[in-house]
Amino acid sequence: MRKAITRLGAVTYRFFNEAGEIFSLLGKILFFSKKLIEDRALLFEQMIAIGYNSLPIVLMVGAFTGAVSAWQTNYQIEGYVPVRFLGLATYKAVVIELGPVLTALILAGRIGSSIAAELGTMKVTEQIDALESLAINSVRYLAVPRFFAGLFMMPILVIFADFIAVLGAFLVAQLFLGIPPQIFFSEIPTYFHVHDIMAGLYKATMFGAIISLIGCYIGFATTGGAEGVGKATIRSFVLSAILILIADYLMATLLF
Repeated sequence: MRKAITRLGAVTYRFFNEAGEIFSLLGKILFFSKKLIEDRALLFEQMIAIGYNSLPIVLMVGAFTGAVSAWQTNYQIEGYVPVRFLGLATYKAVVIELGPVLTALILAGRIGSSIAAELGTMKVTEQIDALESLAINSVRYLAVPRFFAGLFMMPILVIFADFIAVLGAFLVAQLFLGIPPQIFFSEIPTYFHVHDIMAGLYKATMFGAIISLIGCYIGFATTGGAEGVGKATIRSFVLSAILILIADYLMATLLF
């Protein structure tokens, strides 16, 4: 019993200590955000790496997400709900939930792990220490551009993912289910709400911040050489994915 209590205490202490370090890093990033204009070259470089280079996989995931959503929704509502609501149901699911969450999970694996591996490698090879010795603040130089690039580019990627997902759903509905365009899109204007789109973009912004922040934190905290870098990439993805799902639930309760 005593061992269990001791272990629980150690886990609790480690949790709050790590949470404190993450929020401390976030505070430093926000403090140095005033230098973002001066460091815009670094920001644009990271925006290309995070946004433009991620576009192919985001579009592919979006297309198949929409296609599967249309097929499964048709299976669920067939015989119970008029087929004209298929497009509306797919659109709502993609814009509010599937687009932001699936895009974030994909980028947590691609971007979050990449940031953790890159910064982790710099940490274990003492490149970060070299920057500090040259009076270059590592948070300003490495973390701030990556954090704000993730913050800015995630909503843009989600817009592309939503569009291609609805297009994929429409193609499945027309080619395989025999639903003409005027029926597929008939109910969307009636039940269209700007709040639905903005809610998805709010989620995307939060997810982008989580992915970049966790990737930077794990990278800065990496120890143990090459093995430590490998563990850091895995830990970055797992922690980001968990926080994305938790944030998704919390934001859903607040926004809806």
